[in-house]
Amino acid sequence: MFCYQCEQTAGGTGCTVKGVCGKNEDIASLQDTLIFGLKGIGAYAYHARELGAKDDEIDAFMHEAMFATLTNVDFDVERFLSLVLTCGRMNLRVMELLNQAHVKRFGEPRPAEVETGTKAGKGILVTGHDLLDLYELLKQTEGQGIYIYTHGEMLPAHGYPELRKFKHLVGNYGNAWQEQRKDFDAFPGAILVTTNCVMIPKDSYRRRLFTTGIAGVEGVRHIQGRDFSAVIAAARELPSLPEAPGKKIATGFHYTAVLGLLDKIAAAVKAGRIRRFFVIGGCDGAKPGRNYYTRLAELVPKDCGILTVACGKYRFNKMEFGAIDGIPRLIDVGQCNDAYSVIQIALALSKAFGLPVNELPLSIVLSWFEQKAVAILLTLLSLGIQGMRIGPTPPAFLTPGVFKILQEKFDLKLITTPEDDMKAMLGS
Repeated sequence: MFCYQCEQTAGGTGCTVKGVCGKNEDIASLQDTLIFGLKGIGAYAYHARELGAKDDEIDAFMHEAMFATLTNVDFDVERFLSLVLTCGRMNLRVMELLNQAHVKRFGEPRPAEVETGTKAGKGILVTGHDLLDLYELLKQTEGQGIYIYTHGEMLPAHGYPELRKFKHLVGNYGNAWQEQRKDFDAFPGAILVTTNCVMIPKDSYRRRLFTTGIAGVEGVRHIQGRDFSAVIAAARELPSLPEAPGKKIATGFHYTAVLGLLDKIAAAVKAGRIRRFFVIGGCDGAKPGRNYYTRLAELVPKDCGILTVACGKYRFNKMEFGAIDGIPRLIDVGQCNDAYSVIQIALALSKAFGLPVNELPLSIVLSWFEQKAVAILLTLLSLGIQGMRIGPTPPAFLTPGVFKILQEKFDLKLITTPEDDMKAMLGS
């Protein structure tokens, strides 16, 4: 750690302001956390702006927060932590903004069962997060005999009426983003990457891969202005997909759809038929330790439900969970930004049961990997949510001092084993 006050190694023999340097490590950690949170806000604000939605208060906060990361600005840990939590509140605001923009353009999502097999014919696979890119591609391919498949966090697109009305949007192919090199290698058609979470491609599919918007890879064709004619031309020339049936998976449980079940949920909880809900989601990664989330989902008792959001769902969304009194035990709320829906569901349950959110039969276990997951964690902390678990490893940018503060203020926990964590969350 470099001390900008005395231009020496912090805490070293040449450091003249050790009292300040002792805090600098934690300030630097909070600055890093703030920057990661701002990147998440920036991603959501970008998508919202593409749909014509913007918010001056969010923009103003981003300017203030970036200014606060300059050197020698503020050495007060509590004040800086307050700024980091404000970042969380602003992320809630931008998720709400994006939710409203999505609903306005594509309609209110409704639960949908999505095919995971393929239809015989030409195909284009679309990955990323940008629903507007998918919509424009669907318009340009309508009536052309080309089937469109979603991948990764594009799965929730099937819940939106204005996207689902295109009959050639036929299913979801593959798994989460970190499986794309295997998935894209196996998919014989053209592939369109719309946002982040793009991996350096294999040579086997590099020439049929396209990027657009914010995404880009050296040597891969980039689409400007949402003119997807080159992608369509490539799809026509590439081999067809075979007819291969697959199982169906569910998505599209926007908070408005779940609130339509609120009376049934409340009745089932009060009657003891639903004991608890588990929020298991977040940003996934490739490390074997992330199998924790699969095992945790397997351990959820049959009288409990699971809410999931973001690409972490792919650890278990093809498993059979069934239903309780007609209420699906697995409720896929949507993309990472749809954590807004999870929050609205929690607030509605709080009101229905007359209990603070922290006293609800609700446990939250989140996988984190990139900046949007950090922003969502900050949002939940800013709302005062207690007792969350995160993993599979602690964020490297959180110093022991900062993590201790979060533990003391919010009872933030690191995951241990699925079995031990499940026992603790069930109170057994």
